[in-house]
Amino acid sequence: MEQVKQNKMAVEPLKKLFWKMGIPMIISLVLQALYNVIDSVFVANMEGTGALANEALTIAFPIQILIIAVGVGTGVGLNALLSKSLGEKNQEKVNRVAGNGVFLAVAIYAVFLLFGLFGSEWFIGLFTNDPDVLEMGSSYLKICTCLCLGTTGFTIYERFLQATGKGMYSMIAQVTGALLNVLLDYIFIFPLDMGVAGAAWATVIGQFISMFLAMAFHYIINKEIQNHPKYIKPKFDLIKAIYKIGASAALMQGLLSVMMAGVNAILGMSSVDSTILVGSFGIYYKIQQVALFSAFGLSNTMITILSFNYGMKSKERAKDCIKYGVIDTVITTFIMMVLFELVAKPLSMLFALSGGSSAALVDVCAKATRIAALGYVFMGFTVAVQGVLQALGYAGKPLLLSFFRLVLFVFPVCFLFTLSPNVLDIVWWTFPIAEVLTCVFAYIFLKQAQKNKVDTLESAVKESRNLVITVSREHGTNGKRIGKLVAERLGLKFYDKELSMLEAKHRGLDKQYAEGQKEQNLYSLYLSLDAKKDSVIAQSEVINALAEKESFVIVGRAADYVLRGHKNVIRIFLYAPMEYKVQNVMRIYGDNAAEAEKRITSSDKARANYYELVSNRKWGEKENYNLCLDCSVGNDEVVETICNYIEKIKHKN
Repeated sequence: MEQVKQNKMAVEPLKKLFWKMGIPMIISLVLQALYNVIDSVFVANMEGTGALANEALTIAFPIQILIIAVGVGTGVGLNALLSKSLGEKNQEKVNRVAGNGVFLAVAIYAVFLLFGLFGSEWFIGLFTNDPDVLEMGSSYLKICTCLCLGTTGFTIYERFLQATGKGMYSMIAQVTGALLNVLLDYIFIFPLDMGVAGAAWATVIGQFISMFLAMAFHYIINKEIQNHPKYIKPKFDLIKAIYKIGASAALMQGLLSVMMAGVNAILGMSSVDSTILVGSFGIYYKIQQVALFSAFGLSNTMITILSFNYGMKSKERAKDCIKYGVIDTVITTFIMMVLFELVAKPLSMLFALSGGSSAALVDVCAKATRIAALGYVFMGFTVAVQGVLQALGYAGKPLLLSFFRLVLFVFPVCFLFTLSPNVLDIVWWTFPIAEVLTCVFAYIFLKQAQKNKVDTLESAVKESRNLVITVSREHGTNGKRIGKLVAERLGLKFYDKELSMLEAKHRGLDKQYAEGQKEQNLYSLYLSLDAKKDSVIAQSEVINALAEKESFVIVGRAADYVLRGHKNVIRIFLYAPMEYKVQNVMRIYGDNAAEAEKRITSSDKARANYYELVSNRKWGEKENYNLCLDCSVGNDEVVETICNYIEKIKHKN
């Protein structure tokens, strides 16, 4: 019989899950940013023409950002829709969403292919009249756009892996492509003397390698998505659903392109040599993207996890998703701020290793990096809030925040600073000013979203008159026996392993059981304390359905958490000294003392892990229960205490 494997986004503790899924995403996006940084390092060190070549890449950079923006926006929509469909266990929809993602990757590439063929030179000409810059920028941009299938394809397959919790494989693919890019940058630019065209070829080859590896991982390893050519046929209702979420993300990322192009134009109008001012801005901004994409990595991880749990209507986990996601993103960007303050000068010197025309950029780049880094923490908070808003289905507010931090608070301030004779010293304050102002609006939007979307989940406590007593217990406390005695004393039904039979019927497996399946096989499927194999969602549905129909006593199964939406639930936790538990286990199982203690430790660890995985709470903490009892006083005394407590609660109500 096939074992049901539960998606870890539904059950793993969020503190661990964010970093387990977030670190591969951060590395992936940071490496994506490093593609452009690496190109700039090698190009800026070209003998004689380094400064001009760097200016050419800076002017071309907004289109590269736009390619990434459209891919990432599409990926965000795919990610959210896939995660929600996985949470809802809608396999057909999962497959069709993934297939339409492949279709969109090809469609996006076709658009940029046309732009590369017919629009590259026109775009570069908007920002420069220098023939050398025009020629180098056009050549670089044409190669990167005409061969951008590697980056659009990788972004889509990366999201397939992320949505099913296999981000480590996308990281491996991205690292491999990035390392190859570094090697080919050196070979193409210096030994082969291919100039900026060599940098472009190194980039696209690395991107294609990343895409091919991600595709291989997806088709070989990713079993949660079923692949068939029929699913690639476009379904416009799904594409509309993808972009209902993803369009906002694409536009948010696309505003990076607008900001870059706009600031290039504003700085180009300054009286300062554009090779220094525009070139310094280009270098700084590519460096800054390492911090920005780190924040986006955790934000995109939060979109995946929060969408899943919001789709499951899990209020508590949704709230924890927001809390840990925002905190972790702010911590990450704070670390980035400190790091960039410390290494601004040596980092800037990488762009002038050969001296020559690029040496004049070093001091300006270092100053720009130090000043702008002061806004990273505020940037991190805003980016995290954007992730929350996207996961909860908002489209306009995340886009509005991007418009604030990239356009509304940037262009006017930047223009005013360029009027100063000290433009090289003060223009960089544009960016932390914009981040701080935007952060205020982000905080307001976050509070509104929590109130309107998250706080309303499971807000109504079910008013059933049925009484449910949940019993959690340490191994060796006679918890099951005590639960049965309480049920008999109160005239209630008792559920423990019997629950597995109801669960089997709920999942349509009762026929297999009736045809001769051994009882132990069903127990191993439904009573395992491994939440990844157990049917957590189905089990929760059964327990909640029972609570709406009848009163009962139930032992284990994290029922105290599962029934958090019911009013008449009394939660009991049973514990005892180790000596008492050892004696009980020795009597029941025939173990010696050492074997009994080992059995107890192992069993309690499994129960604690299961409870934490399902509830994100700590097993045995008194705050989770109404009554915690030491069972060493004896079964009868514990039963009497529980029953007396229940009677007092009844009279009180």
